[in-house]
Amino acid sequence: MIRHIVLFQLASADPAEREAHIAEAGRRLRALVGVIPGVRSLDVHANALDDERNSDFAIVGDFDDLAAVEGYAVHPAHVEVIDYIATIRKDGTRAAIDVEV
Repeated sequence: MIRHIVLFQLASADPAEREAHIAEAGRRLRALVGVIPGVRSLDVHANALDDERNSDFAIVGDFDDLAAVEGYAVHPAHVEVIDYIATIRKDGTRAAIDVEV
C-alpha cells in the first residue's frame, strides 16, 4: 500500500475562509473514493500548530500501489479537485511524498 501525502499553504489570511476552504477540499477529495480505481481513502487535515513555518493543511491518501497513485494524478475527477485547490493555495507551496506502508 502507498500513502500519498501532500502539503499546502492557503492564500487567505481570514480564519473563517481558511476553515471553509479546508473543509471544501476535504469534501471534494473524500468524494473521489470509489470513483478512482485503487484509491482506498482520502482525507484532509488542518495544521494544529500556529507556526508560519508549517503548511496549513495536508491531504493524506492511501492507494493500492504506485500505479494507482499515478492513475489518480491524471484522473479527470481528481484534476477537478486540483483546479479547486489551485484557487485556494499560495502558489508554489505544494510538497508531497509517497511512502510504502
